[in-house]
Amino acid sequence: MHNLAISLKKKGYAVSGSDDEIFEPSKTRLANYGILPAVIGWDADRITPDLDAVILGMHAREDNPELLKSKELGLKIYSYPEFLYEQSKHKKRIVIGGSHGKTTITSMILHVLNYHKIPCDYMVGAQLEGFEVMVKLTEDAPFMVIEGDEYLTSPIDRRPKFHVYRPDIGIISGIAWDHINVFPTFENYVEQFQIFADMIPDEGTFIYCKEDENCCKIAEKRNHPQAVGYELPAYEIENHTYYITDNGNRIPLQLFGKHNLLNMNAARFACQTMGVSDAQFYEAIQRFKGASKRLELVRGNEYCAVYKDFAHSPSKLLATIDAVKDTFADRQLIACVELHTFSSLTAEFLQEYKDTMNKADEAFVYFNPHTIAHKKLPPITEEMIYKAFNNKHIRVFQDSKFLLDVLRSMDWKNKNLLLMSSGNFDGVDYEMLADEIIMNKFTVK
Repeated sequence: MHNLAISLKKKGYAVSGSDDEIFEPSKTRLANYGILPAVIGWDADRITPDLDAVILGMHAREDNPELLKSKELGLKIYSYPEFLYEQSKHKKRIVIGGSHGKTTITSMILHVLNYHKIPCDYMVGAQLEGFEVMVKLTEDAPFMVIEGDEYLTSPIDRRPKFHVYRPDIGIISGIAWDHINVFPTFENYVEQFQIFADMIPDEGTFIYCKEDENCCKIAEKRNHPQAVGYELPAYEIENHTYYITDNGNRIPLQLFGKHNLLNMNAARFACQTMGVSDAQFYEAIQRFKGASKRLELVRGNEYCAVYKDFAHSPSKLLATIDAVKDTFADRQLIACVELHTFSSLTAEFLQEYKDTMNKADEAFVYFNPHTIAHKKLPPITEEMIYKAFNNKHIRVFQDSKFLLDVLRSMDWKNKNLLLMSSGNFDGVDYEMLADEIIMNKFTVK
């Protein structure tokens, strides 16, 4: 939401906003643009008849006093997705959906377009190198590239966000059950992607992962006249670097992992719909370093590397662990995950994590009982986690300080550390931890 506020300010709008908490880096960025609220909290007096519109985020509740005042005054109320659609309804909208890979695919597309100076508007869920904001809205860009989350639109609109964007070009990267508080069954969850695919007009393009069984079923049912299925390209790994070949040219990539090669092909086909040739795509993509927090290197040297990743769902854990282990076959992998989301802290959904960490040499799982209580969920036990993950070598922690002390005490020569969470292990300083591990905790002889 703060990125949208900044984007609108840059576009010339008069912007104000409210929230009950504002954290960094949002706080400083809003202050730099002169739109940080003078007082934190909700205040119905801020809502006045002269407002052109109110944009409602998911953080507000239905009984929010400012929302109630907006309704009372009859003001135009947009959800975040509705407003993005309103700003882009005369453009070609490329919407990237899927349970995993959305941010990376969107980031790849934006990187390629930016490299070749092709103008576009966008909304992406991570900070990208070379991009000032995560939302851009202009009058004249012909395209709008949107990361299409399947979660709810707003507290008063129960539609998935990616339905609201009405895609001209639609991508589904893969489907693995998530958000069980909203989609209580897998069938109900898959149905949202079928609706998304059915919304893509016949004159548009439907791009889907052929290596995902559920995507293939949706493609078969949709039977889009311009459907494009993508799959894993041929590749080689040499000295921890992935190489692909195009027209006889061997192309080194800065990204790694089979899931990212699939993401790359999804982005390539999307870029084709915007007039980018394969040669232009590969020229740009070999310079793509990745999106923030998506298999992001924190620190590394010739003996050890520390990565952080937004991975939290079972499919993301599996893909991320596979990627690091396959790329660094000469090193042991210590994989740590924090169970932080509503789904991951639910006893029923825990079963989805079976065998997801088996490829790691050592696997650590952390959860904070206070987080479970805050989400008003029934408590879970360490025994439930051991049983769910089906891994005899797993270690479970309920104290993040103890977990970090264990990591600091280990010998890290010829080992990698992978930290996976949609949270931050109760405020860990990743850079400081990585420095302690890599610089101080082993001596090469």
